[in-house]
Amino acid sequence: MPDWLADLEPHWAWLALGVLLAAAEIVAPGFFLIWIGSAAIVTGLLAWMLPIDSIPVQLGIFAVLSFVALYTTRRWLKANPITTTDPHLNQRASRLVGEVLTVTQAIEDGRGRAKVGDGEWPVRGPDAPEGTKVRVVNADGGVLVVETA
Repeated sequence: MPDWLADLEPHWAWLALGVLLAAAEIVAPGFFLIWIGSAAIVTGLLAWMLPIDSIPVQLGIFAVLSFVALYTTRRWLKANPITTTDPHLNQRASRLVGEVLTVTQAIEDGRGRAKVGDGEWPVRGPDAPEGTKVRVVNADGGVLVVETA
């Protein structure tokens, strides 16, 4: 082990761990690493300001702070859920519900294709010849469920 690492005071390790966990939250967002990172930073600050030289005590402080941070955040998020103004943001098929499309490949036996923008999507619905206008009533994965418009 290098001399500088053996001489390193524990609070620097806690502060570095906290910063690394916060950076990991940016790279792989999951909304919990930031709280564990915050607990590590507070542990580092406490170890720096108070005469806490015992590593087991520091680990205990870190464990308690991590638990408290995660527990309170989870309770707060349950009481104040994050809502979106656009629930279909990343659901392209769901965004098409209500649109009127033109059948490009006749719907036979309940399956066909319809023009959406500059492309075609698979559709499912009542049999209809090519050129028929249909309305999207639902989305089932990447298949649009249609009815005659």
